[in-house]
Amino acid sequence: MPLALRRRLGSWLFQIRGPQPGPIVLIHRKVFILPTSHGMVYFLVLLLMLAGSVNYMLSLGFVLTFLLAGLGLNGILYTFRNIANLRVYAVRPRPVFAGEQADFRLRVENASSVQRAGLEAVDTAGTVHPFDVAPNDETLVSIGIATQARGRLPLGRVTLQTRFPLGLFRAWSNVELDVACIVYPAPEPPGVPLPSPSGERGQGNTSAAGNEDFSGLRAYHLGDSPRRIAWKADARGQGLLSKVFSGRAETRLWLDWNDLPHELDVEARLSRLTRWVLDADAQDVVFGLRLPDVSVEPDTGAGHRDHCLQLLALYQRQ
Repeated sequence: MPLALRRRLGSWLFQIRGPQPGPIVLIHRKVFILPTSHGMVYFLVLLLMLAGSVNYMLSLGFVLTFLLAGLGLNGILYTFRNIANLRVYAVRPRPVFAGEQADFRLRVENASSVQRAGLEAVDTAGTVHPFDVAPNDETLVSIGIATQARGRLPLGRVTLQTRFPLGLFRAWSNVELDVACIVYPAPEPPGVPLPSPSGERGQGNTSAAGNEDFSGLRAYHLGDSPRRIAWKADARGQGLLSKVFSGRAETRLWLDWNDLPHELDVEARLSRLTRWVLDADAQDVVFGLRLPDVSVEPDTGAGHRDHCLQLLALYQRQ
């Protein structure tokens, strides 16, 4: 059978539809069940017991054989029911740097009044992650995947399976949720100093914009640096407020792709820019980012930092 035809047949037979936004409900036609190796041996022994009982006309042998056969058939029902109708959601993973482990999380919800025990999630690397789900409850299944390169890392196909309660049958379902982890470039080791900022009104190489004199407080905006939050005001019950500074300096630090040494390749340039973004954010410097195809105006805060890191992670050379 040609490879393309086998893949198409497998996709149809095992309900493989590609990444889905979720939630994915494990309805009955998405759950498959087959005997395990122990189950095959179990039913082979039953056949031998049945043959012996017929040959020697053993009444008790018939009773024991059919009793064990009924137990095995009940095992099919309970194994299938243990995984059927679960709902699977994807939790957006936090970004990581290349070389770190991406932590994907699946939220598995059990809306029935039956305990779901002995469940396993098998990732693309074949690693097994066991878990249980209490009745009318949900649980988080953590799946760690090692990262090597920057970019968008999809979770891929995960197999949910169970052999509960007897281990004679394996019921499983393939789920592929449309979720990916943003992998930032690995930052260059510390030591390369930040480039000199450019002053717009001739105030020299100042590292920040207008932060010499405290001028008041304003309402906290999402992404404001934690260093600018007025924690004492929050302790007095005034809510989250950010400190506002004023001064003569009006400088902008640009992290520019074109200012990097020409001997650096693409990945080395991205690695150095990543280090500079982290250093500038740690020093609370107002900085902007220039790449060949996009430019980000100077700003500060966690949101600005993450936006710049994401652009570096997803950069594609034209």
